[in-house]
Amino acid sequence: MNNHQLDSLLRTAVEHEASDLHLVVGVPPAFRVNGEIILADEDVLTEEHLHAMTHSLLNELQLAKFDREWELCISQRHDVGGRVRVTLYKRNGHPEMSVRFCGHVIPDRDMLGLPPQIDDLTRRPNGLILIVGPTGAGKTTTMNYMVNLINEERRCKIVTIEDPIEFVHENRRAIIVQQEVLTDVRSFNRALIHVLRQDPDVIVVGEMRDAEGIATALTAAETGHLVLATMHAPTVVQAIERIVGIFEGSAQKQIILQLATSIQGIIAQELLPALDRTRRVLAYELVLANPPVRNLVRENQLHQLENIIQTSRKEGMVLMDNCLHDLYARCLISYEVAASRARNPERIMAKRRTQ
Repeated sequence: MNNHQLDSLLRTAVEHEASDLHLVVGVPPAFRVNGEIILADEDVLTEEHLHAMTHSLLNELQLAKFDREWELCISQRHDVGGRVRVTLYKRNGHPEMSVRFCGHVIPDRDMLGLPPQIDDLTRRPNGLILIVGPTGAGKTTTMNYMVNLINEERRCKIVTIEDPIEFVHENRRAIIVQQEVLTDVRSFNRALIHVLRQDPDVIVVGEMRDAEGIATALTAAETGHLVLATMHAPTVVQAIERIVGIFEGSAQKQIILQLATSIQGIIAQELLPALDRTRRVLAYELVLANPPVRNLVRENQLHQLENIIQTSRKEGMVLMDNCLHDLYARCLISYEVAASRARNPERIMAKRRTQ
């Protein structure tokens, strides 16, 4: 990055501990701090500013792809900001961008607010672990925490397929091969098929998107590999429904059986504003694949999953509404935030009245 204005903005974002930097024509640079957008005390950005920044970031091949497809996502290293993910898009025919700061180190489990059962999941020898949630819910951070833990504990080979690579892992006990879509591989699906020939123990899929990728990931999980994958889905049930719904007929029946057999756990997460507004707090729902859960998936009786989670609390399963109430009771989030994000707000109200 050699554009002086962009370099200065990235430095300022780091100073303000921003998670993202948004550069939009017609408004000043904007920082996302603790989940909220804050405009910088600077002049508005012009089309010329964004064109100059874009050309300073991209090489000829990337520029050609951006001109052809009008959108692009890349990762780069910045002296102060560390590794950043840059998403470019067009508006009114001109480029704009958002920059996500990936961080220098991976926080520990307590800092992230993850449950201890996450560590247990990473120690499974095979199967599928899903991390789901909306954009900006910390899915990639959770995934990298799990990769880092495996790297610290196991002598194995980990292959990741990412778009783009946000955190670069160093080899510790494990060998880690990180591949980036459009830099090292042409697509998630082609990379997934080829990765099985690389003798991996753990396969990490940045995002499961379509039928071919899902089918290949499930096959890998069934054949002795531990597969970690993220997916854009707001809840555990909707994640399962999305996986199954992509397929039709006999293929759907096969996927349901594979999923019921291979799934090890699913965590659905959101990042919420803390009560003191100085940071964001992780809320999550956690399902662990015990026999009743596998049976519900196999019989496609997902409407009963909430009851299984409630009755399996001693095994470590967590319902989102219970997690939200716990965060509220510990004064980490406000009641309004807890109620607004609850699957069943009346449950939060009832728990509040009994306190």
